[in-house]
Amino acid sequence: MKLRIVLFLFYLLISGCKNTPQLPEFWLTDPKSDILFQQTEQAISSSEANLRIQIDPNQSFQTMDGFGFTLSQGSAQHLLAMSEESRQTLLQELFGSGENDVRISYLRLSVAASDLNEFPFSYDDLKDSTAIDPDLEHFSLSYDTLDVIPVLQEILKINPEIKLMASPWSPPAWMKDNKDTRGGSLLEKFEPAYAQYLVRYIQEMSEHGIRIDALTIQNEPFHPGNNPSLLMLPEQQARFIGRYLGPAFQDAGIDTKIVVYDHNADRPDYPITVMQDSLANPFIDGSAFHLYGGTIDALSELHEAFPDKNLYFTEQWVGAPGNMEGDIPWHVKNLLIGAPRNWAKTVLEWNLSSNPSLTPHTDRGGCDRCLGAITIDGDEVTRNPAYYVIAHGSKFVDPGSKRISSTELVEIPNVAYLTPEGKIVLIAHNDTDSPIDFLIESGGLTFSASLNSKATGTWIWE
Repeated sequence: MKLRIVLFLFYLLISGCKNTPQLPEFWLTDPKSDILFQQTEQAISSSEANLRIQIDPNQSFQTMDGFGFTLSQGSAQHLLAMSEESRQTLLQELFGSGENDVRISYLRLSVAASDLNEFPFSYDDLKDSTAIDPDLEHFSLSYDTLDVIPVLQEILKINPEIKLMASPWSPPAWMKDNKDTRGGSLLEKFEPAYAQYLVRYIQEMSEHGIRIDALTIQNEPFHPGNNPSLLMLPEQQARFIGRYLGPAFQDAGIDTKIVVYDHNADRPDYPITVMQDSLANPFIDGSAFHLYGGTIDALSELHEAFPDKNLYFTEQWVGAPGNMEGDIPWHVKNLLIGAPRNWAKTVLEWNLSSNPSLTPHTDRGGCDRCLGAITIDGDEVTRNPAYYVIAHGSKFVDPGSKRISSTELVEIPNVAYLTPEGKIVLIAHNDTDSPIDFLIESGGLTFSASLNSKATGTWIWE
C-alpha cells in the first residue's frame, strides 16, 4: 500500500496539480471479497485511467431528507424482545451520530397495521360488522402503543431530528365497500370520516412526542391482494385530497406533507393524474415510488411534469435468505444511486428488521419472505444486504445535503452530494464484470480510484 501512495503522489506531481490534498476518507463494500462497508485505504488506479467522474458543487439539484427503512410493527416487536442493554446498543448503532454508527435519518411507519403484523387492525375497529363510527368515537392508537410508539420514543432520544413518513395500508373495514381488511375500496360517503381519521392519527402521535413529517395517502393503491390493503384509483385519490384531506389538514393546522401514489415506477400516470386535479394539487407535496415494476428513471418523468413537486423513494424489499453478491449491487445501482439521480429526496428499504422465522406477517397476503436490514435472534444481530446499501448513504449524506453534478457513466453509476458541513460525498459502483480504474475530479483536485467488479465505494472529502 505504501507503494500505491507513492505512486499517487507522483501522479499528482506529474499532472501539474499545485495543491497536494489528503486522500479522501474511503468506505468499501466488495461482496466478492467479503468486504462489507469497511473503511479502508483507497486502491490507487493507473494515472492513465480513461474514465473520469467530474464533480461540480456549483450545480445542485434536490435537497435530501434522508436514508432509512420502514419500522414495521414486527420490527418494533423484535427490538423490544431484546435485552434493554442490547437494544440500546443496537439503536445507537443504527440511529446515533457516533464514529461507529450508520446514522439512519428517515423512517417510514404504517398507519395501523401493515402486512408485517401478526394480524390486520385499524384504529377504529368495531365488533359489530354492520356498525359504523363516522364520528370516530372509538378511535384509538391501540396496538401501536405496545410496540411502535415505545420504540420510536427510544429512537427519538438518540436522534430527535429523525424524519418520519406514515403510510396507511387500509382504512377501517366499515369504511370499505367489501367490509374487509383486504382489498375493496373506500366508500365515497366515508371519505370525510377517513380524512378526520388521518387527522386524529397525526394529532395523537404528536401527543406521544412523535411528529409525522409526511403522509402518503395509500400504500400500493394498485395492490388490493395484500392484507391489509385497499384499491384506490387516481381519480378517487385526487378527490379525497382536494375535497377532504387537504382542507381537513388546513383546518386542524397540520403541516404534515401530503404525498401521493406510493407504488411502482411502471405507472407514473397515476401521480400525474392526481396532480393534474386543480383541487388536489395545491395540497400535494409530491409523490412516492417503489421499484417492483418499471424503471427508476420514471421518477424523472414526474419531475419533468411537475418540477415544483418532491419525489420520494419509499420501499424495496430483499427476499430471504438474501444474497450479498446479487442484492447489494442491484440495490446500490437502482436505489442508492438511481433514485437520487432521478430526483428522490429519500431512499428507504423494506424493512428495518426480521427474525429467523420471518414473522410476524398477516394471513391472506402478508409477506413471508421479507428479509429485514437486520435479523434479530434474541440478542444476536445479523446485518443483511439492505443494511450495507443504506449505510453507504446514511452515514455520510446528512439531511439537508444537496445532490450535485457528477458525470454519468454507464460503467460506474454514481451520485454526489454537498453536505451542510461543506463536505463532498461521492457514491460510485462498478457495474461491469472487471475491475475499473478511474479518476475523480472536483474543484481543481484529482483523486485516483479503483473498484473491483460489482463493488461500491463512498468517498468523503472537504
